[in-house]
Amino acid sequence: MDVVYPPVIMTAYGMFGALKLKFDLVGQEHVPESGGVVLASNHVSYLDFIFCGRACRPSKRLVRFMAKKSTFDHKVSGPIMRSMHHIPVDRAAGAGAFAHAVESLQRGEVVGVFPEATISQSFELKEFKNGAVRMAAQAGVPLVPMITFGGQRLWTKGRPKDMERGVVVALTVAEPMYPRPEDDVDAVMADLKARMSVLLDSTLQRYPQQPPPGTWWWPARLGGGAPTLAEMEQQAQEARARRRAQQQE
Repeated sequence: MDVVYPPVIMTAYGMFGALKLKFDLVGQEHVPESGGVVLASNHVSYLDFIFCGRACRPSKRLVRFMAKKSTFDHKVSGPIMRSMHHIPVDRAAGAGAFAHAVESLQRGEVVGVFPEATISQSFELKEFKNGAVRMAAQAGVPLVPMITFGGQRLWTKGRPKDMERGVVVALTVAEPMYPRPEDDVDAVMADLKARMSVLLDSTLQRYPQQPPPGTWWWPARLGGGAPTLAEMEQQAQEARARRRAQQQE
């Protein structure tokens, strides 16, 4: 029974109202109204959990997101995450989280997954993990691709939090895919990423608050100031090298 989830949603909606957030939602009819579903989204902000859940509200579905175990260990967020029946992911023991997700899907739940695993600071699609495809195939449920864009303007990795009023959050949901256990996982994953790339382009094209050139939250290939995927990877490599050096000191 969901005692905590509905009040959390209402609190979030109150926050949306206070910030005068606007939602540009397309394709919500593609979220099935019943049965297990894997919802696969890109990841641009710390608020994507809330926004992806917003895309499922027209179908009256609650989403159980897969999130880092550290979120569940936190003294404040942990009890909330557990009471909302989200799924902890321990990257050192991923099999348990995968099994938990498959069981939730077989019970008819919507499980939210970010195939990129971490936030993309380029606001482009990074490399995908194959968990979303594998769990949909094993559970025998549809895989629904979606894109969220705009939340990075409020709170994202490497930037100070900025609760700007009037921001538009665009959400685009696509028709379900139906992976099967006998399918080639890499091929289905490539198909998923290709579909989400098309969704991202269409979302950017219709985004109603087109920014001036050089704006930090807009992709570089469209004239924005965000790092490219290559620059982002270079930054990540340099950060890993610094951590290794510190550990050896």
